[in-house]
Amino acid sequence: MNLANKLTLSRIIATPVFLFFLVPGWFGQFLGLDQWGRYAALVIFILASITDLADGIIARKYNLVSDLGKFLDPIADKLLVTSALIALVKTDNLSVWIVVIIIAREFIVTGIRVLANGQHIVIAASKIAKWKTGFQIAAVVAILLRDFPVSLIMPWLPVGQICMIIAVILTIISGVDYVKKHAYIIKSSK
Repeated sequence: MNLANKLTLSRIIATPVFLFFLVPGWFGQFLGLDQWGRYAALVIFILASITDLADGIIARKYNLVSDLGKFLDPIADKLLVTSALIALVKTDNLSVWIVVIIIAREFIVTGIRVLANGQHIVIAASKIAKWKTGFQIAAVVAILLRDFPVSLIMPWLPVGQICMIIAVILTIISGVDYVKKHAYIIKSSK
């Protein structure tokens, strides 16, 4: 297992640790993890998100792109972000509809990729999809920070919610884009 794959695997391992601190339940509350747990979850989420950038850069720069990496990377990304979004429904009253739209798009795109893989076609992430992921990560971070430091100057400006709305719009656009561009894969799989 190369360095890029180890970074990807670390993101998968970080996800339940992130959730433990963000949504500690009775055990975590007993330990007093409420606010400090949120900060720990934030640090873990940021570090895990950085590994998402780092593993791709390392894999391309040092020619470490592997089938295992191609398999694990999207799983790690989706696991981290969707877990965070689901947790934020509980901890920060994030709209369930936002989470459903994002997860539905991920299922659709993953389904298209599975069909493409069966036809030996590799589908790379589009620029819109990369922007979508960036806004999802920014939204999660801003929500975990409760919009700090912007909230000190403009407490009425919901930065996290604005980033999340942009992420949802990009999610819909990129989902439609994937379906349009790869409809031939779906049709040829009958």
